[in-house]
Amino acid sequence: MSTPRLRLKTRLAAGLLLFGLLTAVWGESLQLPAPGPRDTCPVCGMFVSLYPDWVATVHYQDGHAHHFDGAKDLFKYLLNLSKYAPGHSQEQIAAIGVTEYYGVTRINARNAWYVVGSDTLGPMGHELVPLASEAEAREFLKDHHGRRVLRFDEVTPALLEQLDRGVFE
Repeated sequence: MSTPRLRLKTRLAAGLLLFGLLTAVWGESLQLPAPGPRDTCPVCGMFVSLYPDWVATVHYQDGHAHHFDGAKDLFKYLLNLSKYAPGHSQEQIAAIGVTEYYGVTRINARNAWYVVGSDTLGPMGHELVPLASEAEAREFLKDHHGRRVLRFDEVTPALLEQLDRGVFE
C-alpha cells in the first residue's frame, strides 16, 4: 500500500536520479586548473583570466596546462600542435575543457556542441560557442541567429579561417 509520503519520497528519489544522469550526460563539469593572472593564450597572446566566461584548457598528463581565451583558439592550437606546442602530442593530453555558454561551467570539449556564425562574439570576435547539449545548441542557434551546430571532430582549419573573416559558408 502506497502512502502520500512514500510516493513523495519515491518521486524525489527518481527526480534526483534523473537529475544526476542528466548532469553526467549534459553538464559533466570538469575539474581543470584555472588560468592565473599571467597566463596568456598560446595562440593570440591575450591574458586568459580576463575572459572567464570563454576559458578553454588543454590539460596534459604531466600536470601542466595551456589556457585559451575561447574555443576558436583552442581548436587552432589542437589542429596545429607542432606550431603552438612543439614537442607535445595529442596522446599526451589528459583532458580538454571549454566553458559552456549557459551554465558558465567547464565541460569536456569532446562532448560539447558548438554553434558557429551567431551574433554572440567572444574575446577574439566570431567564436565557436560551446553548449552542453544538442537541445541547448539548437535553442542558442535559433535565439542568436547561428549558422550551424557542430561537434568536436567537425571543426576544421577552414572553418576557423571563416570565423576569423566573419564569413560563413
